[in-house]
Amino acid sequence: MAIFLHRAGRTAFRHRWYVALIWVAVLVFAGLSALKAPEASDKGISMPGIESQEAFDLMQQRFPGTAADGATARIVFAAPSGERITAPGNRQAVEKTVAAVADGPQVVTASDPFRSKTLSKNGRTAYATVTYGVGAKELTDASRNQLSEAAHSARDAGLTVEIGGKGLDSGGGPGGAAELIGVALAAVVLLITFGSLAAAGLPLLTALIGVGISLAGILALAHALDLSATTSILAMMLGLAVGIDYALFVVSRYREERARGRAPQEAAGHAVGTAGAAVVFAGLTVVIALAGLAVVGVPMLTKMGLAAAGAVTIAVLVALTLVPALLGFWPNAVLTRRARKSGQVEEQSTRNNWGSRWAQFVLRRPLPVLLLGVVGLGALALPAMNLQLGNPGDEAKPTSTTERRAYDALAEAFGPGFNGPLTIVVDARGSTGAKSAVDAVAQRIGDTEGVVSVSSARFNQAGDTAVFQAVPSTAPTDEKTRNLVASIRDDRPATESRTGVTFAVTGTTAVDIDIADKVQSALVPYLTVVVGLAIVLLLLVFRSLLVPLKAALGYLLSVLASLGVVVLVFQQGHGAGLLGAEHTGPIMSLMPIFLVGIVFGLAMDYEVFLVSRVREAYVHGESPHQAVISGFRHSARVVVAAAMIMVAVFAGFIAENDSMIKMIGFGLASAVLFDAFVVRMAIVPAVLALLGHRAWWLPGRLDRLLPRVDVEGEALGRRPVAADPRSAGTTTGREVSRT
Repeated sequence: MAIFLHRAGRTAFRHRWYVALIWVAVLVFAGLSALKAPEASDKGISMPGIESQEAFDLMQQRFPGTAADGATARIVFAAPSGERITAPGNRQAVEKTVAAVADGPQVVTASDPFRSKTLSKNGRTAYATVTYGVGAKELTDASRNQLSEAAHSARDAGLTVEIGGKGLDSGGGPGGAAELIGVALAAVVLLITFGSLAAAGLPLLTALIGVGISLAGILALAHALDLSATTSILAMMLGLAVGIDYALFVVSRYREERARGRAPQEAAGHAVGTAGAAVVFAGLTVVIALAGLAVVGVPMLTKMGLAAAGAVTIAVLVALTLVPALLGFWPNAVLTRRARKSGQVEEQSTRNNWGSRWAQFVLRRPLPVLLLGVVGLGALALPAMNLQLGNPGDEAKPTSTTERRAYDALAEAFGPGFNGPLTIVVDARGSTGAKSAVDAVAQRIGDTEGVVSVSSARFNQAGDTAVFQAVPSTAPTDEKTRNLVASIRDDRPATESRTGVTFAVTGTTAVDIDIADKVQSALVPYLTVVVGLAIVLLLLVFRSLLVPLKAALGYLLSVLASLGVVVLVFQQGHGAGLLGAEHTGPIMSLMPIFLVGIVFGLAMDYEVFLVSRVREAYVHGESPHQAVISGFRHSARVVVAAAMIMVAVFAGFIAENDSMIKMIGFGLASAVLFDAFVVRMAIVPAVLALLGHRAWWLPGRLDRLLPRVDVEGEALGRRPVAADPRSAGTTTGREVSRT
């Protein structure tokens, strides 16, 4: 592989104009395709195989044309203190507002709270339900503005009016500020690392080109593949992060090869042949982790994973081709200012730096460093034992939003369970007394402990299916509500045997509970598949049994520690205010899967980049201890810079208002911090020091069976250092042309 990639790097450097034009053409083609492609129809999260989803599908089948997936909004009216909402003036303002909303575009119905009797017991609060004929993503700005203006007129009449539900939810992802913050911080880290504007700008430029192609490709295929609006979020996060990192490793190795006296074109070939090989295998681990999301069984999550895997693949191809091509245009610009001015590239292969000094520190006391790292991460992982999964709704939004204030007002007036009613779908097909059977089911569920009230049943036109709602006494994310749903379902066989009809529990609350259960049950199989495949891949890379196992165990430590701090902040509330998280509660159901998959891929990135340099020194004859020092001398600074870039990119998303994006950004940033600085920079050298030669042991039979991929560039080491007269900015030895 090293020879092939070496040739690819030299070819890209030599034919730089063709390579650059090809990438520009791909970017333009993807962009034009995205502009011409029809807009995707966002159908939301589909979760095959869970009861709530099957009940929802039955509702759509038996109640055609009722827009079961249509957006809804609740307008909450509260009379001034000491007044009742039924007072003539207040009632007139409410009825006028409801009538104005009912005449709005895309509105199917708007219920009058006085006719539907949706009034609080104290008579001060009422609400109207607005049903739209389209989903939240298809609502136009005119519909949302009309809803807000109608509410404003009621406020002018002296009422407190708030709007909840999905009527105001545009469903967008990050607004752009997160990406700008991440790119700006990454630029600072690159400038400090390289000491050159060109060297800092090149990884940013190539990463942005790769992300641009990826996002344009996703938009172009969104309609054909039924991709949701959220599919691009993960691809953008990872594409930007790994795109910068992969280019960073190639540029850093290019500078190192120039310091060894290689001509620019040969240096580019060696950089792609060595660092590029590590990029290929690091990218493969990320792709494996993302493609493995299919194990969970959530179509939306599978599509997000595959889209992000495509973005990572493009980042790898950009690092292997476009980066050496751009180096061909400016072969000396990425060098330090001192090197460009003096005309000499400083040799750094044997000089101590902070990376080698840190390795020496760890090698002198490996056991204390190992114990401190393991115990520290283990302590941070302890809160993960109390992990509770759910899907936070309006209650997780800032109190400055009308959705959050509407949620609080409804909970105060009608009880905490009012915001998360359970929808009971009764299938009475084949029953001779459908109405009496449905009434019996409703009475049985209404008598269940934890149910406050049950609404009247609504039948379809055929009279064989009914729907009613049961309001719990506890909030949607409360553990008691989860137990209530389980209790109703456990009692189902007895209820069905008495009534002769079947029923299922659905609704937003039940869907969230079912999703959490399904994700939790899929976590262990997903971990097994991803870790197993990655261990096999690392076995090929390092030709060792213990190094891949060490990498996997270190990853588990870092991911559990990051889950622990997420629970500590977003579930238990410690330090939540510092991050702008005003509400704490269950962790988003998909968060553990995101964290496990993404962090595994990134953790293996650092493992491959760092340990491949250690192994490279070892296979070239250095002792185990000296190989660790040499590996850290060459790669520690770059790995730290790469990790800081990842942290910067992910931490930028903490500034978003969306609580779920904030949680994902914080979890990923903390996981990278733990994995890069504790596991890879401390635990890894400590373990290698304790194992010595045993770290690279491989049974003879297995050694003969495994193909040799030569990530260390051992075959390249046998090639002579030669000048290349065809190189742009041609230099030989350590001289730099003053261009």
